[in-house]
Amino acid sequence: MIFETIRAIIAEQFGLPAEEITMDTDIFEDLNADSLDLVELSIAIEDEYSLDEMGEDDVKGIRTVSDLVDFVARSIA
Repeated sequence: MIFETIRAIIAEQFGLPAEEITMDTDIFEDLNADSLDLVELSIAIEDEYSLDEMGEDDVKGIRTVSDLVDFVARSIA
């Protein structure tokens, strides 16, 4: 469930078909995201899951969609 929601957010933000986004998708290499894209993505995730602001240390550890899904799962547990 978390993956599908995050995949939809990423697809919308990057203008991609959701089917192209997998758990192994590298946010920087596969999506060509830069730091601003990651900030915008983190804000969308925070809003979707009513999370506190993601800190710099949280964002540093996120490289793939799987990393992001794991972060959200830990945060809402």
